[in-house]
Amino acid sequence: MATSPEPQHPASQPTPPRYPGTGPAQPPPAPDDLDYRNAPGNRIHLKAHQRGTDATALGKLALHVPGFLISLLVVVLATWLLDEFVGLPYWIPTVVWVLSGALVFHRPTEDYFARYLLGLRRPMPGEMARLAPVWREVTARAGVDGRRYELWVENSQDLNAYAAAGHIVGITQYALEQLPSAQLAAVLAHELGHHTGGHAWSSLLGYWYALPGRTAWRAIRTVVVFSVTFASDVSWLATTVLIAVIGALTVVTVTQFYGLPLLLLALPYLMAAVARRSELRADAYAAVHGFGPKLAEVLQTMHGMEQQTLLAALPASGSPTRTGPLARLLCEHPDYPTRLLRLQPYLRPAR
Repeated sequence: MATSPEPQHPASQPTPPRYPGTGPAQPPPAPDDLDYRNAPGNRIHLKAHQRGTDATALGKLALHVPGFLISLLVVVLATWLLDEFVGLPYWIPTVVWVLSGALVFHRPTEDYFARYLLGLRRPMPGEMARLAPVWREVTARAGVDGRRYELWVENSQDLNAYAAAGHIVGITQYALEQLPSAQLAAVLAHELGHHTGGHAWSSLLGYWYALPGRTAWRAIRTVVVFSVTFASDVSWLATTVLIAVIGALTVVTVTQFYGLPLLLLALPYLMAAVARRSELRADAYAAVHGFGPKLAEVLQTMHGMEQQTLLAALPASGSPTRTGPLARLLCEHPDYPTRLLRLQPYLRPAR
């Protein structure tokens, strides 16, 4: 269950084809086993403050500050060059870029983002008929006005869901058609937790403001790789000189900025740690509102699917490929045993 574009969601797992055969037969409807405590027409008590910004959202924003400052420098330099050649005052594009973050909450922009960047679509009437009562129950239990959010569907046979931007809640077609209503509600409650905690908008905001810096870094890296490759074709001496120049520039940059650029190397690991924490918080949010047991069932299913995928991908030697510790530290989702362990207090019967 995911925020986008660092879409908050359980890591999606490939699943076998939905239905046997190749005919146009429709799948049997998933069982509607949800305990509807808030029937249509009943009065729903909405919380005065339905959205907030928890510690993980604030932490993610804080970690994006260096990327924002680098991007700001890139934008200022680019617009200054534009000012030199075109005559457009450099501060105008810079201010426009800084203010553009507000588009995270602009509904038409969100619609474009969902359709063309995330590849989502609006639910069809039959899908909405299944989604609407489940979503209403989830939001009613949480004391949230569900009409503030937009439900979307992804044409995917993975078990997955998304919380993105300010109001996007996406679900895959597989999850919509195959999960029983109670499990579907648990998945949606998890995504609602990402929204109410501020995880979704903070992720997108951080991604947007870091984009110019990332683009500049990719361009620099491409130029460096091309230069080294070209120099190696000329002579080993040219390659040595070029590497020495690049190394000297790197040392000077690190020295002039008192070693602060070295902190950028740790940022991906810190951001991944914060993202894992936000997943656990969204799990707890769903569990607090009564969806803990069903969410645990979904996580157990996904864990089993992950194990099957790993077994199917075993190399010829028959020994599993182990993920290195650094790769695990960069993972933005906790492993399933950890998530299930954190849900245990919500699964015990009340005394």
